[in-house]
Amino acid sequence: MASKGKILYLVAEDWYFCSHRLQLACAARDEGYEVVVATRVTAHGDEITKSGLKLIPINMCRSGLNPLSELPSLLHLIRIYRQERPDLVHHVALKPVIYGSLAAAVTAIPAKINALGGLGFAYSSESKKARLLRAMLRVVLRMLLNRSNSKVILQNNDDLETLVNASILKPDRAAVIRGAGVDLQEFSLSAEPDEPPVVMLASRMLWSKGVGEFVEAASLLNKRGVVARYILVGEADAVNPASIPREQLLKWQQEGVVEWWGRRDDMADVLRQAHIVCLPSYREGLPKVLLEAAASGRAIVASDAPGCREVVHHNENGLLIPVKKSVPLADAIEQLVSDPVLRRKMGARGREIVVEGLSLEQVVSETLALYREGIIGSNANRSSS
Repeated sequence: MASKGKILYLVAEDWYFCSHRLQLACAARDEGYEVVVATRVTAHGDEITKSGLKLIPINMCRSGLNPLSELPSLLHLIRIYRQERPDLVHHVALKPVIYGSLAAAVTAIPAKINALGGLGFAYSSESKKARLLRAMLRVVLRMLLNRSNSKVILQNNDDLETLVNASILKPDRAAVIRGAGVDLQEFSLSAEPDEPPVVMLASRMLWSKGVGEFVEAASLLNKRGVVARYILVGEADAVNPASIPREQLLKWQQEGVVEWWGRRDDMADVLRQAHIVCLPSYREGLPKVLLEAAASGRAIVASDAPGCREVVHHNENGLLIPVKKSVPLADAIEQLVSDPVLRRKMGARGREIVVEGLSLEQVVSETLALYREGIIGSNANRSSS
C-alpha cells in the first residue's frame, strides 16, 4: 500500500509518548502513514520500534527554554527535519512545540500540529518566575502558533479562551480535542475492593497537582476519625519547578499520614484497588488519570479547575471542590467515604461519561481528521504554487 504521507512526532520523553500517543501513532500507521518518532529514549525505545514505528533518539530535556544554551538540540532537530522531510509534524507539549515549530519554519515543513497538553507551570503558578515565563511565552507562542497550514490542539475550552483572549492564538488555528482518550477495554468497569476505603491521588508528585492539600486533607480526616487509607501514586519530577522533594514524600509516609507507592505502570490494576480517586490540581489540560478513573467506575474528587471539570461533572460522577483548599477537599472525601451507595452511583455515571465522548477511539478519529486536513491542505498549496 502506497504511503499517504509521512508524519513525525516530536515528544520530549519516550515514556510520555508511549502512555499518551503510541496508540494514536499506531492508528496513523494502520491508516497508511509512514510514522517517525523523535524523542529522548530512556526505557521505552523497544516498545516504540516493536510497534513498527521509526525511532530517532534526541537529547531534549523537558526543562529549560533558552535557545542559546540549547542551540545544539535545536540544530539537531533541524537536521532531523531536513533528512526526514515529513509531510506533517505533530509536536506534543510546550517545549517540543516551541523548538519543533522553529525547526519546521527553517525547513519549510508543509503542515504542523502543535498539541498543548495544558498551559503548565507558567499558568498554574503566580510566582515571579512563572509571571516572567508567561510574558516570554506570550511573545514566542504568538509568533509560532499562527502560521499557515497549522493547527493547535488544546484539551479544554478554558485554555482556548486564555490563549485567544491574550491575543496569542487566532481562533481559526485552534482545535479542542479532549485529552489523550482512554482505552475502554484496558480500563474496564470493576467492583470496588473490600474496605477500608482507599482514597488515591495518582499523578506526578508536584505541588501544583494539589498533593500538599491532599496530605493536609488526609491528616484532617485522620483527626476526625474517618477510617480510610490515603495513597499517593507517582514519582517526583526533578525537572519541574513544582516538584515535591523525595525527602518530603518519605517524611509524610513515615508519619503515617499517607502511603507513597511511587511510579506504577500498571495503572488499570492500581485503580481497581481504589474506592475514590482525587486530583486537587491547580490547572490541567485534561488529566489522563481522571479519564482512567472514570472508565474504571471510580467516584472522583477534583478541583474545579481547567481540565478537571472537563471530566468531572459535579454531583454526577464526582465532586468538584475549590482550588488550593484542603478543608473542602476533606469534606468531599468524607462524604464519599461514608456513602458507598453514592460512590458506586457516581462511578457508574463516570463510565457512561467516558463512553459517551472521551474514549480513545474518539480522540484518534478526531486527530486523524486533522492529519488528513493538514496533508491535503499542504498538497493543495504545493499544487497552486
